Amino acid sequence: MEWLVDAAAVVGLGWYVVLWALALLGCWTARTRYRTRPQSPLASADDAPGVSILRPLKGLDTNLYENLESTFVQEYPHFEILLSVADEHDQALAIVRDLIAKYPHVNARIIIGEETVGVNPKVNNLVRSYREAAHDILWVIDSNISVAPGTLARSVDILTRSPSQPSSGRRIALVHHVPFAIVHENCLGAAVEQAFLNTNHARMYLAINTVAIESCVVGKSNLYRRSDLERVDGSLKPKPAIVDSFTRKCGLPAFGSFLAEDNMIASALWHELDLRHDLSCDTANNAIGKMSLTDYVWRRVRWIRVRKQMILAATVAEPFTECFVASSIAAASLRHLFAVSPWIFFPIHLVAWLWVDFDVCESLAGHPVPSGKRWQFISAWFIRELLALPIFLLAIFGNEVVWRGERYQVMQAGRVTSTPRHIPYPRKWLRWATTVDHTNEYEPLATDQLT
Repeated sequence: MEWLVDAAAVVGLGWYVVLWALALLGCWTARTRYRTRPQSPLASADDAPGVSILRPLKGLDTNLYENLESTFVQEYPHFEILLSVADEHDQALAIVRDLIAKYPHVNARIIIGEETVGVNPKVNNLVRSYREAAHDILWVIDSNISVAPGTLARSVDILTRSPSQPSSGRRIALVHHVPFAIVHENCLGAAVEQAFLNTNHARMYLAINTVAIESCVVGKSNLYRRSDLERVDGSLKPKPAIVDSFTRKCGLPAFGSFLAEDNMIASALWHELDLRHDLSCDTANNAIGKMSLTDYVWRRVRWIRVRKQMILAATVAEPFTECFVASSIAAASLRHLFAVSPWIFFPIHLVAWLWVDFDVCESLAGHPVPSGKRWQFISAWFIRELLALPIFLLAIFGNEVVWRGERYQVMQAGRVTSTPRHIPYPRKWLRWATTVDHTNEYEPLATDQLT
């Protein structure tokens, strides 16, 4: 059996080398793509294609005024903004009206009322804006996201350019932006979420999209063409050049049954139309408000459970990519093959891994982590890494998730159905579970506080 142990050690060490290759690729991509952000010629081009910016709103998200204002000040000659709410009494409307009054030269309008096409409230909110948009190019951007003024021009430049490999004939169908967390509240959960998004998540997100062997998109901020979306239905089966939209449900309404509709739209464009995605050199600045550590845990549980039903193999492999699990595998392999002491290996591994993550974070931020916040950031980073495996084990054995106060059962391919609020859990467990998913929401304010 000695040969079997040797083989396992070789495989473990090989896996560790692959992870480092991906980590360094993500670090290199962050350095080369995000440390310089040139202005696009489309910023002042009279013939720039029109863009409809769709912003779904619900309540007073963290930093909402500045988030929405960032789209009003885009350096682009031809765009409109459609701001949609499901309820005419939504508190976001006061802020939207203030911005429309502040920027009268911007073509912006409010759409009130949703159209129910599935269980996903974001899709239901967006459908009317999607249909009423004046332009084919759509930029769907979440309400807790702000962007730099040149983001739209640089993104349209990528979306409309000719394929970089003419022989493949695969044009870019979707441009997305890597999320970058900005904390607005001094709480542990927010700090851990920031450490996760700005290091581990960003590093792997950039590496996977650089390799580009499969769709990998987070829907915080995405540009695509409505004409492309009207040809896909989420089946992930190749489509003919002409699709009969009368015999099948296509376009945005087809994705109302998915909780991660953004990821499914990207996958549908990739697999059904054989098109590709690309990242611009901009970040989707994700404003994080009050978030407890419990909120963070259940947020991660939710998306692991969704991904499990969409890409099972990649989800199962996820814990083996984490810092402490990967280093344990490598330490055991090195000790068996080369008699390297784990006490020597672990400190070297941790310092190197942390350095790469810091470098990725600083590349995306465009500046070093402030000296006064470095130890806080490192502490949050360690907590994130220590929680990674326990969170995965909690998530992998369930299919129920909570999102914005509603419970859903995740089914095959990431489709969801609503479930009753009352679940016969032990009272203590229920009390813990129902504290989740108030991330990115403020408590309602009195009307006089909004004026």
